[in-house]
Amino acid sequence: MPRNRTDLMNIDGMLSETERETRDRVAAFVDAEIRPHIADWFDSATLPVELLPKMAAEGLFGMHLSGYGCAGRSAVEYGLAMQELEAGDSGLRTVVSVQGSLAMSAIYKHGSEEQKQQWLPRMAAGEVIGCFGLTEPTAGSDPVSMLTRARWVDGDWVLDGAKRWIGLASIAQVAVIWAHVSNEDAAAAGVLDESRVKPGVDSMVRGFIVPTDSEGFVATPITQKLSMRASLQCDITLDGVRLGPDAVLPGAQGLSGPLACLNEARYGIAWGAMGAARDSIEAALGYALEREQFGRPLAAFQLTQEKLARMTVELNKGQLLALQLGRAKDEGTLEFHQISVAKLANVKTAIEIAREARTVCGGNGITLDYSPLRHANNLESVRTYEGTDEVHTLILGEKLTGISAFAS
Repeated sequence: MPRNRTDLMNIDGMLSETERETRDRVAAFVDAEIRPHIADWFDSATLPVELLPKMAAEGLFGMHLSGYGCAGRSAVEYGLAMQELEAGDSGLRTVVSVQGSLAMSAIYKHGSEEQKQQWLPRMAAGEVIGCFGLTEPTAGSDPVSMLTRARWVDGDWVLDGAKRWIGLASIAQVAVIWAHVSNEDAAAAGVLDESRVKPGVDSMVRGFIVPTDSEGFVATPITQKLSMRASLQCDITLDGVRLGPDAVLPGAQGLSGPLACLNEARYGIAWGAMGAARDSIEAALGYALEREQFGRPLAAFQLTQEKLARMTVELNKGQLLALQLGRAKDEGTLEFHQISVAKLANVKTAIEIAREARTVCGGNGITLDYSPLRHANNLESVRTYEGTDEVHTLILGEKLTGISAFAS
């Protein structure tokens, strides 16, 4: 089925030739490497690690970063790529997000030049896989309350704590781990910026580059998931992990460090969710045109057409929102709250579309022969990670009222 069949607003015409080429190249990759196998991977809860070098060869790892072997693509090109990847599967789009928008972006944004040269070229080439350890068993939406600590002991950093829901951790060679560091330890290590110390606050969140073969680092895959089954999320334990003084990311002091990376991931989600939604509509439309009941194809019934039309209108609205976001990002005018608008709106829209598309497929829609329910299940995770609905709602509430409703 032609992909532009759902493009009621001629969004394709708003793209440059280069943007269309990037989109079509990634779409061809998804058609060749993901669609034929995704049902089996989802069913068996298998992350196809053999796909990772192919993703790297396509320039997908850190594709929106410049230099260090990265592709240096625009924000819109990156978004279009995420849309196509998530049309294949949210879990496989997440692989690219964890590697590029989280782990690589942390080093790119906050690392020293030596750290960038050491890690980024190999990560872009897929020779090194990274993960990003922020969320903890008791600290999801409230990362300030994280319990992981880094102490300065005899000229080294020593990390203790636990992380949860960390993508790719058990196959990664390097982890970016976020931990509280006391101002006293930071001063002793010579990495304390006095101008960033808040009155009455005796510690600050810092990022550390942690080789995963470090003694005391253990990553364990989380099993029995009902969502993101063709992906990999893990628990991490850090038990006296000892690192050299150069392990700390010098540019990240405070929670703004990891949040800058999360915003990169949230941006990709705003696009990616529309890929899952579009694929769900295409599956429903294809089914409705072929399936006959009462002597007519389902597509000939008014109620079916109403569902298809309503879903596609919402899809186009979400795609236009993502495109506006991307243009602003490329122009350097993107504001923090705008990412929350798109992440909140587009993921909710995508879930509703996927669920409605499943109904068009009837009972057959609960099987992996059709994609909508798989997308709906995956999107429940996408809805939760990189900021829940509630978190993004309160970000927008603060923007509107000037009053923070987050707990102090």
